Amino acid sequence: MVVGWVVVLLFGGSQFFDLLMKSIVFAAMQETVYAALAFVFMAFVMSKTGLVNRLVDILNSTLGRVAGGAGYISTLASALMGLISGSGSGSAASVGAVTIPWMVNSNWPRQLSATMVAGNAGLGIALPPCSSMFLILGLGVVAEKVTIGSLYIALLTAGLWTLLYRLILVRWFVFKYNIQPLPPAMIKSFSQTFREGWTSLLIFVGIIVPVGLTIGPVADYLTAIKSFGPKGLKSISIIVWIPVLISWIAIFEGRKYLPKTASGLYELVQSSAKRYVVVGATLFAAFAAGDVMTRLGLAKDMMAILQAMNLSPLLMIILVGILVTLIGGPLTSTATVVAIGSVSFSALIYAGVDPAIAAAVILIFSSTEGASPPGAAPIFIACGIANVDPVKTFVPLIVYYVIPIVIIGVLIALGVLPTMVM
Repeated sequence: MVVGWVVVLLFGGSQFFDLLMKSIVFAAMQETVYAALAFVFMAFVMSKTGLVNRLVDILNSTLGRVAGGAGYISTLASALMGLISGSGSGSAASVGAVTIPWMVNSNWPRQLSATMVAGNAGLGIALPPCSSMFLILGLGVVAEKVTIGSLYIALLTAGLWTLLYRLILVRWFVFKYNIQPLPPAMIKSFSQTFREGWTSLLIFVGIIVPVGLTIGPVADYLTAIKSFGPKGLKSISIIVWIPVLISWIAIFEGRKYLPKTASGLYELVQSSAKRYVVVGATLFAAFAAGDVMTRLGLAKDMMAILQAMNLSPLLMIILVGILVTLIGGPLTSTATVVAIGSVSFSALIYAGVDPAIAAAVILIFSSTEGASPPGAAPIFIACGIANVDPVKTFVPLIVYYVIPIVIIGVLIALGVLPTMVM
C-alpha cells in the first residue's frame, strides 16, 4: 500500500513533496484510522475478559441449531443497519462487534467471518436512504433528469438484488465449508445462558447509544437545540464511539478477569500492541493515496479518455463500473460520487441507460467501497475485531463481493435484472 501511495505521488511530478505532505495530513485527520485501531483494542478486551464467550452462549442458545445461522443474521443485520445509517464503516462496526465473535464460535472460519462483514458493509450504500443518494442528486447533471422518488425506488430494487446475492452466498459458504449446526451438547438452554451471562448484553448499549444519538427523534431534538445544533450532532462519530463505549463496558463487565496490578495491566496492553501494525499502517497509506488521486483529478482524466473511445454501450457500462470500483476502493462512496459522479452518469446516459437506473447503478458500483482492497475501511474494522491479517481477506473479497457486485450493477444497467422506475 505504501508503494502504491508513492507511485500515485509520482504522477504529481514537481508537486511530489507538496502532495506528500498534504496526503499525510489528510490521512492523519481521518477518524476511520483511529476507529480501526480502537476496534482492535475492543476485540482484544472483549476476548481477555471472556465477554465474547458469554455473549456467544446466549446467541447460540437461540440460533445455534441452524447451520450457518450466524452468517444469515450477520447479512440481514448489515442490510438493516444500512437502511438506518447508510454508512459502510458504521455497519461493519455495529454488526461486526456482535456477529464476528458469534460466527467464529459457531464453526465459521475466523477469516471468512471478517470477509463477510466487510463484504456486507456496502449494503449501507446500496440501499436507500443513504447520504450518497442525496449527494448524487445534488449533482447538476443528475438533478436535471432524476427525482428523489424515482431514484429511491430504483436504488431500493437494485439494492435488493445485491442483498439476495449475499444471502445466496451465505448458503454457498455453509455448503463449501461444511458449516454444521452446533452439537446439542454445546448448546445450553436460554434460561441458563441468560442467567450466567446477561451482563454481556450490555455491549448493545455501546451500539444503541451512538446510533440513537445520531439517527431518529433524539438526533432531531439535538439538532433543534441552539447550543448543540447540526454541527454538534455531526461531531458524534458512530465508528469512534462504538469501540470506545464497548471497550469500557467490557472492562467493567469483565473486571474480575483483568490483572489487578499496574505491571499486569501494562503487560496486558503491551500484548495487544502488535495487532495495530498492519491495520494502522495500511489504512493510513490507503487514505493518503486516495487523497493524492483526488487532488490530481486522475479519475476525471480516465473518464474523459473512456468517453473519447466511442465504445459500445456494454463496454462503456463495464468500464464505468470498473472505474467507479477502482476509485471507490481508497475513497468513501461519498468522495467517489463527488469525484466522478457527474462524468459516470453522463457516460451511462450516453450508453442508453435510464437516468434513474444510471444513478442507482453508480451507487451499486460504489457500494463495493466496503469490500475493495486494499484501502476500504470496513475491511480493517472487521479484521481488527476478528484478529486476522487484512491481506488474507483481499482475494476472497474481490472474488466473492467486488466482481459479483459489479456484474450485478452491469446487468441492472442492461435491464437483464429488472428494476422498478417511477
